[in-house]
Amino acid sequence: MTIPTFILRNALRNKRRLILTVLSVSVSLALFTLLQAALHLLTREKPMNEESALRLVTRHKVSLANVLPEKYIHRIERTPGVRAVSRFTFLGGIYKDESQTRFAQFVVDADRIFEIFTEIKVDAQQQQLFQKEKTACIVGTKLLERNGWKLGDKITFKQGLWPVNVEVLIRGAYTRASPDEPVDENMVFVRHDYFDDLLGKLGLVGTFWIRAESQEAIPQVIQQIDSAFANTSAETKTETERAFQLGFVSMMGDVKTFFGSICAVIVFTMLLVTASTMAMAIRERSREVAILKALGFNGTQVFGLILAESLALSLCGGVFGSLGIKVLLESLDLYKLSDGNIQMFPVPWQAVSLGLLVAFALGVLSSIVPAWTSIKTTVVEGLKTLD
Repeated sequence: MTIPTFILRNALRNKRRLILTVLSVSVSLALFTLLQAALHLLTREKPMNEESALRLVTRHKVSLANVLPEKYIHRIERTPGVRAVSRFTFLGGIYKDESQTRFAQFVVDADRIFEIFTEIKVDAQQQQLFQKEKTACIVGTKLLERNGWKLGDKITFKQGLWPVNVEVLIRGAYTRASPDEPVDENMVFVRHDYFDDLLGKLGLVGTFWIRAESQEAIPQVIQQIDSAFANTSAETKTETERAFQLGFVSMMGDVKTFFGSICAVIVFTMLLVTASTMAMAIRERSREVAILKALGFNGTQVFGLILAESLALSLCGGVFGSLGIKVLLESLDLYKLSDGNIQMFPVPWQAVSLGLLVAFALGVLSSIVPAWTSIKTTVVEGLKTLD
């Protein structure tokens, strides 16, 4: 019998306990990996792609609840380093009832928005209709499918955030330019000039979205825009798209501490489970360990056998849990399963690697006490244990 075969037979001796332990570790590590993926998604500071890195957002310095004058757009577009700028206001209308309005609507400049969001792909003819017809709108393909809409349908958004009812015709559907692009296909884009007419041309804008000419120009663009509107009745705050998104995350409080504390509890629980399993397994084999020592196995070799068994158990749970949850989420259509609430949930390899690293650490730590006890027990004491 070889050493690997000996380790495998010991691990399979109590199959029920083995299966339950591996399952508990797998489920715990799957949850751990999900939390790490969510934390990475919420708090990463790097932009999602090169196009996102070129986008800036100008909003009211006080808060998003405050609006900006429409005339600011002329000063912004003349700023050196700005390639394109579009008005971008959250509509916040209600489609039928609030329970069915689980998607965002934005009013934008039809002739500029696709210069800023280059990841969005729209048929050229549909884009022309959107730019020519004031009451036209563009809808994400997944939202179109979920609501059973089709091109040419009229949809009405009842007054919600703004005191107007907005009736628009679906003239186009947008999708992501490539499968890897992180594009939300669950939004509606309405023309800003039509929205202005409904409001009585008040000249109000929620935010301005800007595409810079290069990443090197971004610091200067931010400084020039905010300086231009300093000491006015509506001062601005310009920031990168990612910084703008992180502002929403900060409203949730200390996300890192919250997620970190949950992950710590999960790891501690897994350690208790694996350590208890190994302790019971080694205690049941006290006589066998004593016989091995009598045959000439030294303490290091005994420790190696126990460590190998513990690592095999924990890493098996790690593969099923951390790697398995990544494969599972990538194979499921989360948009349909969540009824449109979750567009995507990428699990980065960084989170999977951390899960496997935790599994490795659990295997080592859970074997230390049982191995130390076995090494310290003499051959005579070990042979007496099960007499």
